[in-house]
Amino acid sequence: MSEHNSQREEVFSKSVRAGKRTYFFDVKSTKANDFYLTITESKKRIGDDGNPFFEKHKIFLYREDFQKFVDGLNEAINHVGTLKVEAPDHSSGSNQGQSDSASPFSDVNFDDLGK
Repeated sequence: MSEHNSQREEVFSKSVRAGKRTYFFDVKSTKANDFYLTITESKKRIGDDGNPFFEKHKIFLYREDFQKFVDGLNEAINHVGTLKVEAPDHSSGSNQGQSDSASPFSDVNFDDLGK
């Protein structure tokens, strides 16, 4: 054993750049010689003082949850592929006659999902 092994050993690391975000997939080992995955989203922001900083969000995924996580992710991705995205109607300039149940995401462009 090393003299101070409180830090988790990184076994594998993969970064994926996606527009203004970078995703990091890091496999690490535990003290019990098991493995877990951290998924980190990093996005560059500008602070109130004008200096850039990186906003990070991290989740920990443990081995016993891998398959359930992958199944849920695949189901969500497949569902997105089945959704019909309608172009917003900017012709009238008014929402009169439209239901309050209109999607708040109507101005999002999902063209990159393909057809």
